[in-house]
Amino acid sequence: MGDVTMVTRTGTEAGQKPGPAPGSSPRPAPGPPHRRRPELAAFLRSRRARVTPGDVGMPPGLRRRTPGLRREEVAQLSGVGVTWYTWLEQGRPINASAQVLDAVARTLRLDPPEREHLYHLAEVPYAHVPEALVQSVGPEIQGIIDALAPRPAVVYNSRYDILATNSVYHDLFITPVDACVPGPNNALWRLFTVREQDCPLLFRDKELPVMVATLRASYGLHAGEPAWEDFIRRLSQASPLFRRLWETGDVAEPGRRVKVFRHEAVGELRMTSMSLSINGMPECRIVVYTPEDEETERRTAMLRNGATKNPAP
Repeated sequence: MGDVTMVTRTGTEAGQKPGPAPGSSPRPAPGPPHRRRPELAAFLRSRRARVTPGDVGMPPGLRRRTPGLRREEVAQLSGVGVTWYTWLEQGRPINASAQVLDAVARTLRLDPPEREHLYHLAEVPYAHVPEALVQSVGPEIQGIIDALAPRPAVVYNSRYDILATNSVYHDLFITPVDACVPGPNNALWRLFTVREQDCPLLFRDKELPVMVATLRASYGLHAGEPAWEDFIRRLSQASPLFRRLWETGDVAEPGRRVKVFRHEAVGELRMTSMSLSINGMPECRIVVYTPEDEETERRTAMLRNGATKNPAP
């Protein structure tokens, strides 16, 4: 079914006299980093100008000529020295840690893309903040996967929850409810708890380890979250095979693969799976299955009208 650094805090951040990193030259380096500093300065000034004192619970004060917050106000609210923040906004070659950039980002009310942009301009490794997994799709995405018929298509989140399918995917891959251990609408759950004779995926010994390794790559962003820990625990209890594969610790990324499926009406189908990311839906992807050969193309075309299907709930 599925396809499948740390920066230390420096003394300058606490208000001490700022300066270049030890052993480095105060002269900007040539190339892209040289351009990032002026961009950083302009970006911080523009973000500061749009935040009013009222936005952060401060009185407007008298004779305010600066649009938005003053530099000293940003420094105070972020817990850094005024001189250090001034030099940062001037694009000088000073050190900045992730913790301090996060504080500045909160003060300037940056959204996630702006926060990531700030990190890149400051030349600090950026780590995405995990978000709650999407659990539904809108009519636009459903329309896209419906239009892909007779190609099977599905929308997964990073836990392999099945968010949407087109009719061909449903006819090919959705197994009977009574063939699986009761559980979530999840591709891994269905594959690992289904009776082997009812499983549409062939060569499980090769394909299932890849899917579990892909799940573990996503799990790294969500380790400790109750929903993820509960899912891993329940599937480990329901499937000894999943538990063994999970304990290997293998990691993989989604990507193009050739899979073989069986369909009781049309026979074996060799399909290439391709993952496509979806803007605005983090950790979600459309997976499209394309026939790998002419015979599979012919057999898949027979499924267009849903006249032949695997048993489905």
